[in-house]
Amino acid sequence: MSISSLDIFIILGYLVVIALVGSFTGGRQKSTHDYFMGGSNVPWWAVAFSIVAAETSSLTFISIPGLAYISNLNFLQLTAGYLLARILVAVFFLPAYKTGQLSTAYSFLENRFGITTRRYASMVFLLTRIAADGVRLFSTAIPLALIFKTAHYFNDWSNFEIYALAIAIIACVSLIYTYTGGVKGVIWADVVQMSIYIGGALMALWVLLGYDYVSLKPAADAGKLTLFNFDWGTSIADFFRKPYTFLGALIGGTFLSMASHGTDQLIVQRLLTTRTLKDSQKAIIASGVLVMVQFTLFLFIGMLLFSFYKGVPLADPSVPFSKADEIFPLFIIQQLPVGVKGIIIAGLFAAAMSTLAGSMSSLSSSVVLDLYKPRLKNTDDRKELKISRIITVIAAVVLIFVAFTFIALNQSVVEIALGIASITYGGLLGTFLLGLFFKRADQKGAIIGFTAAIIVMILVSVLPITGLIKPIIHWTWFVLLGTIVTIVIGNAFSGKVNRGKS
Repeated sequence: MSISSLDIFIILGYLVVIALVGSFTGGRQKSTHDYFMGGSNVPWWAVAFSIVAAETSSLTFISIPGLAYISNLNFLQLTAGYLLARILVAVFFLPAYKTGQLSTAYSFLENRFGITTRRYASMVFLLTRIAADGVRLFSTAIPLALIFKTAHYFNDWSNFEIYALAIAIIACVSLIYTYTGGVKGVIWADVVQMSIYIGGALMALWVLLGYDYVSLKPAADAGKLTLFNFDWGTSIADFFRKPYTFLGALIGGTFLSMASHGTDQLIVQRLLTTRTLKDSQKAIIASGVLVMVQFTLFLFIGMLLFSFYKGVPLADPSVPFSKADEIFPLFIIQQLPVGVKGIIIAGLFAAAMSTLAGSMSSLSSSVVLDLYKPRLKNTDDRKELKISRIITVIAAVVLIFVAFTFIALNQSVVEIALGIASITYGGLLGTFLLGLFFKRADQKGAIIGFTAAIIVMILVSVLPITGLIKPIIHWTWFVLLGTIVTIVIGNAFSGKVNRGKS
């Protein structure tokens, strides 16, 4: 790996600037409403940018071009489901959140079922968010650790020490503006960070198009421009195992995005910062359009990389990569000019840190507003704000600790941890749908249904990664399955109508 002093300066400069932007744009907070909901006066377009930045990780930045290199455009079918889901969230979920003046996604569950359901959902969110984002923090630190390894200053450092330093730097920068700026600072930092990583991707595209022999023709000749996949398989079981079929992408993408954008506090927190219900609806729908454009850009880069490397397969020794996820990073490192390389690596950090900062804020808001505040009725704003900032620091420390544990663990364990978030989305969405559309559902049924979905999803999504069983369905169907289990079991164990707090 070769990286110049200018590139390192650009990367370090980015880290300093983003910390300052987030800190100063957050303004002064006088209460938890200011700290966690931005005073409910953030422009809808900034929230839309922030949503897209929050759902875009470094893994997305790296993996989607690689996916296009080894397959085709079928992945883009998911975005149709994503957009449809956000329209449904805008129509059915957001009115319940905004008109009810709710503070978190899970306060809706208290109003509908009772405080126990709210606490249960919040605890599940906390555990899965910590595990998943701890891994994302580790993956974000990898390129920074590789940069450190090229510097002579760290020749005597062990691998663990280098990775630990990289993890600590990224986490601390994210913590600075989350701690001082609150969710408003996080949102405005997200706007800047999305501009940086999209700008970096456009620079990579510009460099690729500068080569005379690079075009979309090789990808077209190889059938890689195929968008729709109407392959139904040879049996029902085969159909559900097929990757990125049209129905799997449309239906699966819809349920996945309904769960992530309608029930996950990481996203819902941002939607609660807008002035009005109409603004939050515009933000969520606009984010669906932006995601379509963003995924198209990264897939287009992958198609041009296929042309750049002349379509050589991964196993060929003539290319410097052996995995799809290595293709775009190695192109950045080996082919891009000085300065441009630093900007794109900064874009990689931007894609990751937006999720990380949002995670710290949403973890803190869920602990304070779902678990702490309901138990104490007479706390003043200043004390609540102080506790909120302390919890934000604790959330950062916990994420750092989780990331540290993955330094010495193998890749399969990392994959298992990343799969943890997928096992809860179906249960969360099913519980919210029970509350919205099934009057008979009560607290007991909701909790039993939620728990049943988690158990089923562990069997379906996690065990195949371990090799204990063969894959049963493709991951695009996971959330739908979990949702169905929750609704069926939840209704079966429900009794009388229960809309009061208990």
